[in-house]
Amino acid sequence: MGIIRIYKVFLLLLYIALQISPVFPRVIFVNPSGEIKTISQAISNSNSYDSVFVVKGYYKESNLNINKPLTLIGTDYPVIDGTYSNSNILTVTSSNVIISGFIIKNVGVSAVNDNAGIKVTNSNYCKIENNRLFNTFFGIYLAKSKNCYILGNEVKGNGNVESQSGNGIHLWQCSTIVIQKNRVVNNRDGIYFEFVSNSSIQYNYSSKNKRYGLHFMFSDNCDYINNDFIDNGAGVAVMYTKNIKMQNNRFIDNWGASAYGLLLKDIRDSFIYDNEFKNNTIGILAEGSNRLDIKRNNFIRNGWAVKIMANCIDDNFSRNNFISNTFDVATNSKQSYNKFHENYWSEYDGYDLNNDNYGDVPYHPVSLFSYLTSQNEPAIILLRSLFINFLDAAEKVFPSITPEALVDKKPLMRPIK
Repeated sequence: MGIIRIYKVFLLLLYIALQISPVFPRVIFVNPSGEIKTISQAISNSNSYDSVFVVKGYYKESNLNINKPLTLIGTDYPVIDGTYSNSNILTVTSSNVIISGFIIKNVGVSAVNDNAGIKVTNSNYCKIENNRLFNTFFGIYLAKSKNCYILGNEVKGNGNVESQSGNGIHLWQCSTIVIQKNRVVNNRDGIYFEFVSNSSIQYNYSSKNKRYGLHFMFSDNCDYINNDFIDNGAGVAVMYTKNIKMQNNRFIDNWGASAYGLLLKDIRDSFIYDNEFKNNTIGILAEGSNRLDIKRNNFIRNGWAVKIMANCIDDNFSRNNFISNTFDVATNSKQSYNKFHENYWSEYDGYDLNNDNYGDVPYHPVSLFSYLTSQNEPAIILLRSLFINFLDAAEKVFPSITPEALVDKKPLMRPIK
């Protein structure tokens, strides 16, 4: 009787296992000269958790739908050409999907649909890795997804104007996403976040994008670390959010009439550490942003290193290097509710009699001319005139127009290494 009971239990467990996974995962090969010639046929013939390997070749396919857990791998970078059709090339609506190793190109531009090379919706534990996307309108698009990875992809757009370009990597209503080691070039926004939380952007290169290298709004508790934002319409815009960590990024050569390395608009309780702002029209532009800790950054050869508006409160600038900027700090009010202390200013000409590496004379980083141009921008034409130099010198001795409260009382004598 004991053996019979064990046998019945075994049959019951076997039955349950078969109900959960009726077949073992298979490997399916796609080859233009083989039995399965198209990717769409392989996806249609696959079961959950199968692996589809696509050999090197040229596949004119679009509107490929993955609605089951599946691994889709390209060997030697097969090309999937959407031929500019008005649809996504790959659409994922399942969890546990991997897409890796493809060249994906030619998605149709639409004023109505956000067509993408790869669009993922309502997915969990999806990985998009080591793909190359060209001319895809939107490159990689995630919506209402979580615990996903976007790793090592190249996304290169071809839009000559912003209205004809989509975003390289686009996230909407997502959480716990890792975006790492991607290269995004010549899109509208390189990387775009909206209503995203607890996600990370690391080691990405974002350049020559029409609008922003990185643009995110309403996205709390995220961090971006060790990224390059170079030669974009504007570097990075962070808006309407809180608890952001921005560290070890490079904001370089973001030039233009309204360009900046970093725009902070209505954000709070965030950290900006160890970044480089170099050759930007404005290094940091802050509006309505409160309780920010801005520390150990290098501001080098920018037009304005920092523009901080009067509606910013309790922001702390400490131990930063301000080197060879046209203007170190600009503001639009005689009042200041922020703190500057222990920064290095290359324009500081004070002295240090007790050799403690702190200047004995406080430094007022807002020059009279900087303050005047913030009120009347065309006045910039007078830059470097002898008359303006005299006015700036007099204002430093007897501040009457510039904000007297915006002062570094312990300026450093040497740059911070």
